[in-house]
Amino acid sequence: MSDRFRAIEGLALVAALTSVFGEIHPLCDQFVQNSHDASTKGMHGTHRVYKCDGSTVEADPWRHGKEGRTCTASAYGRRSVTRHVASYTAVQLASTLAVTRTLGYRVPATALLTGAAINAITHGIIDRRDPLLWLAEKTGKGGYIKHATVVRKAGGEGTEYPEAVQDVSGPGTALMELDQAAHRAIGVAAALVTTWITLRKGGRR
Repeated sequence: MSDRFRAIEGLALVAALTSVFGEIHPLCDQFVQNSHDASTKGMHGTHRVYKCDGSTVEADPWRHGKEGRTCTASAYGRRSVTRHVASYTAVQLASTLAVTRTLGYRVPATALLTGAAINAITHGIIDRRDPLLWLAEKTGKGGYIKHATVVRKAGGEGTEYPEAVQDVSGPGTALMELDQAAHRAIGVAAALVTTWITLRKGGRR
């Protein structure tokens, strides 16, 4: 393989992978991720919550049996983010295989799994929120996060949010935008690493 052809192959593959990683990401976050994991994956704290739904023991201390099993809020958040990352990774891998195989290209398993691991591990870290907030503060985005918030309308009596609440991390907020920006940038890096490994091993057509 000539150096010129190898460069063209690498550019084409990194472009395809970047496209798949970036465009499949919103699907995994908005359609594949379940609503409960989306709202609880950022939970932190040593206070006790129920394993079955994440509600605080303090609010309802009388549960027994299986319904009464508890864990810390941090442990519950880790479980939620793990479920989300698992589904995200499965869909991303399937999409990557579908695109590359349809175009007649076989990315080596080592390269595929390395790229998936980069996306999965960083996705889980970012979605736990505290690391993202730390990064935002270090890059001078604290004011942006405090300013760009949204107010969720009241759901009415008997709902989870009977009164209007200020949301600092959901859709429409600065934190959400920073979250998506970080994921997409890492996706480019993951695509580059995947391509580099593929070219070293020799992708099969």
